Amino acid sequence: MNKFFNRPRGSLWLVLPLLLLLLGFSVDFDFSLTQGKTLFMFRLFRGLTALVTGGALAVSGLIFQTVFRNPLADPYILGISSGAAAGAAAVFVFFPPALLLFFVPAGAFAGALATLAFVLFISHCGKDSSDKLLLSGVVTGVIVSSLLIYLISVSDSQQLAGVTWWTLGDLQGSSGTAIALLGSAGMVVLFLLRFYANELNLLALGEETAAVRGVPVRRIRLLFVIAASLLAAGCVALAGIIGFAGLVVPHIVRLLAGSDLRKSALLTYPAGGCFLLLCDRTASALSDVREMPVGVVSSCLGGGLFLFLLMRQKRGW
Repeated sequence: MNKFFNRPRGSLWLVLPLLLLLLGFSVDFDFSLTQGKTLFMFRLFRGLTALVTGGALAVSGLIFQTVFRNPLADPYILGISSGAAAGAAAVFVFFPPALLLFFVPAGAFAGALATLAFVLFISHCGKDSSDKLLLSGVVTGVIVSSLLIYLISVSDSQQLAGVTWWTLGDLQGSSGTAIALLGSAGMVVLFLLRFYANELNLLALGEETAAVRGVPVRRIRLLFVIAASLLAAGCVALAGIIGFAGLVVPHIVRLLAGSDLRKSALLTYPAGGCFLLLCDRTASALSDVREMPVGVVSSCLGGGLFLFLLMRQKRGW
């Protein structure tokens, strides 16, 4: 463990969210088990979906904020969410309802990958830089959003309801295979993040500084932009668009454990899982009759936390 942490308190900040996560799972599942096996399995799959999705979004946001040196960067900054939403909307509009369960995640993932490929192609035409990559992603996201608006305009009421509910974030309907794939992808990216932590720490200081210290800036940036984008694409394919989880969690982690990725990378995944699991339980508690989309709660809770962090920095708390 010494190679992962420079200070003993780093271990404490890693163990604390894991303990909270286990506590939340145990309370939730004990209650569900008393209500029946069916409800228990439903809550198990929903809780695991929240864990792997929140963790992957948080890790993706941490990577983007580090690579772009932008505190407002989130997992959807390269237009991933717009591409995924357009792909899912196309499935709702052009496919029969019987095929939606399988093809909506596939369409969302394909739309996200197509958007990422286009952004990478545009950004590598001419001078390659982080600013150009970021600008290409933002503009591409706006263009793809126009396609989404068109698809919504030609959809009927049933199709429109499906697209709207999916874009608000939904932790239901996920399969064990999809959960396992996203969880495995998150672990692989987390391993890469820890393995290249020193290079990314230098990259966070500036591309010129990193290049002088021998870091292959272009290769490292491309590797982690693709890895973070694939994680974000997997998240929107599994659970729809969930805002602020990838934006606010890395800030909270840096506040607790510092900016050194050798510590913060390991803390970010369980912290993201805890955050989305909390949002899911809050959504269930706030609405007994009709379920509230988890994306609404994550945006409200995450946005409030982000504003609090801004006030804290401004007032010097």
